[in-house]
Amino acid sequence: MNTKAEQVGENSAVDIAKLVVALVVLCAAIFAYYWYNNFQSWQRLLILLGGFAVAGTLAYFTNAGQRAKGFLDESLFELRKVVWPTRQETVQTTLVIFAVVVALSLILGLIDLLLKWAILDGLLKGG
Repeated sequence: MNTKAEQVGENSAVDIAKLVVALVVLCAAIFAYYWYNNFQSWQRLLILLGGFAVAGTLAYFTNAGQRAKGFLDESLFELRKVVWPTRQETVQTTLVIFAVVVALSLILGLIDLLLKWAILDGLLKGG
């Protein structure tokens, strides 16, 4: 567990300006993708991907972008600690879950039939 305390301050004016510019670039790329519909599909896709790349790069160099990078790095570090099940364990667990679902479905269906018989046939038709 990571016990370091981080002080999360407000974004500076420069960071806010960078994020606004990144948002404008992203909106412009999306707008250009739809506006230039006479271009080839691959050209429009390159415009869109370029806008995403430029906007992402601008956002990366902000305080929030650095915090997001740190979060992703720590998440990947924690992901390396996970012990994944083997194929055999996965297959066995799946079969057990399938068997439980089938058994519960049969039990609930039987309860439904019994309640139908008791209420509709027994009580409402006068027994």
